[in-house]
Amino acid sequence: MFLVLSYLLIFAGSALICAVVIQKGKRHRVLSGRATDISAVQAAHTAPTPRVGGLGLLAGVLISIPLAPAPLRENYTLFAVSLGPVFAAGFAEDLRFAVKPAWRLAAAVLSSVLAIGLLGMWIPRVGIPGLDVLVAWAPVGILFTLFAAAGVCNAFNLIDGLNGLAAGTGVVTAVGLAVIARAAGDPMMAELTLMLVAALMGFLVFNFPKGRIFLGDAGAYSLGHMLAWFAIVLMVRVETLSPWAVVLVFFWPIADTFLAIYRRRRGQRPADQPDRLHYHQLVMRALEILWLGRDKRHLANPLATVVMMPLIIAPVASGVILWDSPLAAFLAFVGYAVSFALSYVLGLRLAQSRLFRPGDGANGQGRAGEGLHGSSA
Repeated sequence: MFLVLSYLLIFAGSALICAVVIQKGKRHRVLSGRATDISAVQAAHTAPTPRVGGLGLLAGVLISIPLAPAPLRENYTLFAVSLGPVFAAGFAEDLRFAVKPAWRLAAAVLSSVLAIGLLGMWIPRVGIPGLDVLVAWAPVGILFTLFAAAGVCNAFNLIDGLNGLAAGTGVVTAVGLAVIARAAGDPMMAELTLMLVAALMGFLVFNFPKGRIFLGDAGAYSLGHMLAWFAIVLMVRVETLSPWAVVLVFFWPIADTFLAIYRRRRGQRPADQPDRLHYHQLVMRALEILWLGRDKRHLANPLATVVMMPLIIAPVASGVILWDSPLAAFLAFVGYAVSFALSYVLGLRLAQSRLFRPGDGANGQGRAGEGLHGSSA
């Protein structure tokens, strides 16, 4: 009963802060979202919307500290301190201060430096013979941890492009980690991870399906930081947990990030230059071109999230099932990676073929200058 009440309190706190932000945003422009947001190349919405949903997530995290399992409470409190740099940098960007992507990424690295210093732990293994020996050496292990954790922070920011997508992926990822923790005999980590789920659900009430508030950089980066470190702590506490199973749990944001880097490098553009060719944007525009029409963005946006959720859940479920089976988890990862790449290429070609076919798709309203090739963070 105590756990249920704890989850409800965290949910209520997160939801209340989001509701207040939405209400205050009607009178305070700094909270209401930027008019330029809807014309941004990666935009998937049609009206300025508050970008400070990270405040709701932060409220849920702060409420969860005294409610965390007693044996983990001290370390969890220290870990909450590590959120400071990455949340502050993202929040400054959300409040219209121009914080360059490189500085936000540096803040994510600093947050992980703090986590390592406060918790005294880092990624213990990578599941690759030979490299595990190197990672066991502290300097290499710490550097790899900084790279991986900051990468996950950035990955969740990249998929924060549709109503419910980043937070929904966060919920699925957190639930996957919680189920693994229980299966591995670590119920306290499972309880702690589900507290993050409660905070996310409080935000999702206002983010899906209508998108009345967004996570923003503060929320997305902080979510990535927390999930990455929950996974790291779980790997330290459970020696039989396969790193490849963890990669499966984080598969979608990781895959989308590597696809974005490859796509932009191939186009000879900076890796941090936004575009609108992420997988989720392809799905949304395909729904518009092939079915709904271009004036139905308010439907295509949340519907694209619904369409993608089974694709996001599948690798997480595989990671849960194969949590202590390194070889099987690795093979599953390869299979999902190939499927991800092939489905993206085939989907892009199909949408392009319909886009350029006169009178076809979106009631014949497709235009070569729009559609899929415009150019999310």
